[in-house]
Amino acid sequence: MPDTQQVFDALAEKLAKAKRAEKATMFGKQCMKFRGNGFMAFFEGDLVLKLSGQSREDALKLKGSRLWDPSGQGRAMKEWVQISASHLSKWEDLALKSIEYISTLAPR
Repeated sequence: MPDTQQVFDALAEKLAKAKRAEKATMFGKQCMKFRGNGFMAFFEGDLVLKLSGQSREDALKLKGSRLWDPSGQGRAMKEWVQISASHLSKWEDLALKSIEYISTLAPR
């Protein structure tokens, strides 16, 4: 299996160039922001994305995916989905759906 950190880094670079996304940190985790809003993070070798609607539901249907609980205290964030590394082939498409969703929110 590929190194998921490298896959995340390559995806982050691609989105930084193509979509003007910015590297940042959120909850002490490596993340990406678009217009000041976080949309993508790397956590425990998985991709974490802010999604809504059907994109969120589709992501949650992927085996091993779940709502993201960055604290580990049973307080999952309802719009953030942690997507298993076993779905690397879907990461880029889902990340683009996350940016699409974030584009509908007011810039921060």
